[in-house]
Amino acid sequence: QVQLVESGGGLVQAGESLRLSCVASGSILGIETMGWHRQAPGNQRALVAQISRSGSTNFADSVKGRFTISRDNAKNTVFLEMNSLKPEDTAVYYCNADVWSVTVKLNNYWGQGTQVTVSS
Repeated sequence: QVQLVESGGGLVQAGESLRLSCVASGSILGIETMGWHRQAPGNQRALVAQISRSGSTNFADSVKGRFTISRDNAKNTVFLEMNSLKPEDTAVYYCNADVWSVTVKLNNYWGQGTQVTVSS
């Protein structure tokens, strides 16, 4: 079994920064794409950023230039550096990963989510 555990959420003021981390653990052979999604009340969960094993990245238009995604493959960890935060960034942020298990099966996993609240 595989678990994704996020950390780093919290309450900040507009213009401030936060750094989210997500660690994958369990029966892991390797990890392909890792990413972050977010869901605000009344909205659908949406992609924020993702990064491939080789380091290629993709961002939602709303966060381009403000957020950075990176990963440490040796530690099965992905980071989301969020700068110049806006109240509209307020949401629960979920980590997501495509993981090769030790049985050589590729499955998609989600973390439990971490709350990010940006006050104006």
